[in-house]
Amino acid sequence: MKTQNSRFAISSAQKFQFQRDGYFILERVLSAQQLTGLREEAARFVEIMDAEMDALGTTQIGITHKDNRYFIGNKFTESSILRAFLFGDLMAEICRATLGENAWLFYEQFVLKAGEKGMSFGWHQDSGYVGYPHRPYLSCWCALDDMTIENGTVSLLTYDQAGTREFVPHAPEENSSEMIGYRGENPGAPAIVPAGSIAAFSSTVFHRSGVNTTENWRRVYLAQYSAEPILKQDGSGLWGHAVPFLENGEK
Repeated sequence: MKTQNSRFAISSAQKFQFQRDGYFILERVLSAQQLTGLREEAARFVEIMDAEMDALGTTQIGITHKDNRYFIGNKFTESSILRAFLFGDLMAEICRATLGENAWLFYEQFVLKAGEKGMSFGWHQDSGYVGYPHRPYLSCWCALDDMTIENGTVSLLTYDQAGTREFVPHAPEENSSEMIGYRGENPGAPAIVPAGSIAAFSSTVFHRSGVNTTENWRRVYLAQYSAEPILKQDGSGLWGHAVPFLENGEK
């Protein structure tokens, strides 16, 4: 499967799986250059966030916990490496296969778990953080490390397993900033994949991740795209970004 400077084929079976289950997984589609660049940017932005927390005299900003779990978003304007990846051929083809001929960058962030203490994250839909009904968007969960149960990979529920393909109202977890939307018993399917793989799933797919019990970082870059600009509930402006990416299938 080609990963640089050319279009590659996402199979009809994978497209069908996305429509039926809400997700598919592409293994080893990031190039070595892309992996290195994203890993280096992750380390750089962790240093910046640590300095910000030190300056504020805190160990937590939102759902980021210093030396434990990091959510670092909205950095593409500060990084040519992130922009090249977000608006490159690989992501364009995934968007065409899932969203259609038109796509906007909606949000992007690093999701990082430190070795031996990276916290878990409960069952949620990404749409649960938007908080009101909207046209589902696409989440591309890009593995920057080999993913295992031990380092807290993502687990996903198919639409059938969750019992819905629609947005579900979420509630805050007790003593946490996390939003939880599923409390059933189904464990879901863990994404046991090598570094450079992508789990592409709808924003209405329920997913969670476990604790990182290994001695190494578990690093993910999350790139999200919408088929139309997503507005705030009152229509007063944008929720997230709406950076044009594809129009009539072309970048």
